[in-house]
Amino acid sequence: MANFWRDKRVFVTGHTGFKGSWLTLWLHLMGAKVSGYSLPAPTNPSLFHLARLQNCVQTTTGDVRDAKHVAETMAAVQPDIVFHLAAQPLVRDSYLTPVDTYATNVMGTAHVLEAVRNTPSVRAAVVVTSDKCYENREWLWGYREDDPMGGHDPYSSSKGAAELVTSAYRRSFFANHPDNPVGIASVRAGNVIGGGDFAADRLIPDFIRAMEKDEAVSIRNPHAVRPWQFVLEPLSGYLQIGRLLYEHGAKYAEGWNFGPADTDLQTVSQLCATFNHSLQKNDVAPVEVRLEPQANAPHEAAFLRLDISKARQRLDWIPKMELYTALELTAQWYAGYLNNEDLRALSENQIAFYQSLT
Repeated sequence: MANFWRDKRVFVTGHTGFKGSWLTLWLHLMGAKVSGYSLPAPTNPSLFHLARLQNCVQTTTGDVRDAKHVAETMAAVQPDIVFHLAAQPLVRDSYLTPVDTYATNVMGTAHVLEAVRNTPSVRAAVVVTSDKCYENREWLWGYREDDPMGGHDPYSSSKGAAELVTSAYRRSFFANHPDNPVGIASVRAGNVIGGGDFAADRLIPDFIRAMEKDEAVSIRNPHAVRPWQFVLEPLSGYLQIGRLLYEHGAKYAEGWNFGPADTDLQTVSQLCATFNHSLQKNDVAPVEVRLEPQANAPHEAAFLRLDISKARQRLDWIPKMELYTALELTAQWYAGYLNNEDLRALSENQIAFYQSLT
């Protein structure tokens, strides 16, 4: 895969975020010429700054809600491949700012795809949404790519709407249009964990903040089941889809799930116990966990699972890493953060370790 990306011009929206930073670093290590379009890093601290990623990407500060600026920036870069990750990424924030969430996640996606449509150099675009894009019926089996889009809360429904926008653009302007043979795919992942995430209202970052303050961490949905996965797992799928779209176009221009193995579905409380154990193995004191369900809290899904049969069968893509190992690497990264280690080198080493797995 690395040889393919060498000297490719890649445009990444949301490159200062958690997943965007890991993707940017990985592309840089493979020799891609990465240009990023994003608001400033959404947290302080951030992986983007801690790993000194400003030194390996051409950054344009901008908002995907600004259609003209998105189009002008993409036209100036003339990328071969586009990854669209810019988003309002938090369920609970979407209850506070629903209109901004829709403006960013829905219209922002339309603005990026419109810019793709008007940038002749682009051969492939990968739109990153979420496992929460599906109409969640809280059933026990996994959601497949052709299940209905939906969402109870503004965030989830905005991701479902972004999927519909992507599908409409693909069918209206790209699929079966010889004069514009661009491959457009959407990708959906589970609850991603890994070093460098400092977002509010996320489990692992909440652990780290509690640790730094020598406080207990409060768990509001201890029995909720999530498809936990290490950050590089879905990113490997995104990169594979980007390459296949570039090489084969419409053959892979559709929606794709990249989730963990069924054995890695765990409750929030189970994950807390395992992560505490991983912290202790890295000489970090465990965090006191308080299970404090909130009776009047905004709705969040109790059970969510992705069916990855399609990626397994058509892409030969399967998760490489068990959840236990993912938590070990995550704890290792945050131990490095707490000990003022070189986080760029640590992150690069984790990418190399992931690539070594078979």
